[in-house]
Amino acid sequence: MSYTIIDTCTGCGACVRICPTRAITGKKKDVHRVDGNLCIECGACGRICPSAAVKDRFGNVCVMVKRSQWKRPAFAGDTCMSCSMCIDACPVHCLALSEAGKPKDPHGYPWLKDEKACIGCGFCEAECPVGAVTMVVPVPKEEPVKAKPARKAAR
Repeated sequence: MSYTIIDTCTGCGACVRICPTRAITGKKKDVHRVDGNLCIECGACGRICPSAAVKDRFGNVCVMVKRSQWKRPAFAGDTCMSCSMCIDACPVHCLALSEAGKPKDPHGYPWLKDEKACIGCGFCEAECPVGAVTMVVPVPKEEPVKAKPARKAAR
């Protein structure tokens, strides 16, 4: 069973733009629809919808999550066996295999090459045969603190 869009849809089109399989269609300001034959149940439409108009395959209404808080894959290099199954599972092709590393380790390892393209579906984690991929909420990057200009002494 695929995701569905309910009547609270405002027709904003955010789900159409994020869907990696183009399973969602609809006119602006009209209720959109999901083609169950194309839906891969990645959940991106539910995470991006500002009007809580998407139900998952169990009938639960999805809640919007800020894109900066979508889970991203983290890779355990000590467990990974460089099989590339995570890369093959990614519907948006945001993962890549690095070039071979050190002389004692001729393997490349997966990495998130396009963080902005990642839809947080978790397919990479689900496909990893050794549990080397974990979906985690990104840690916000701290902005450098700007030094305040020195005050001039009063004369």
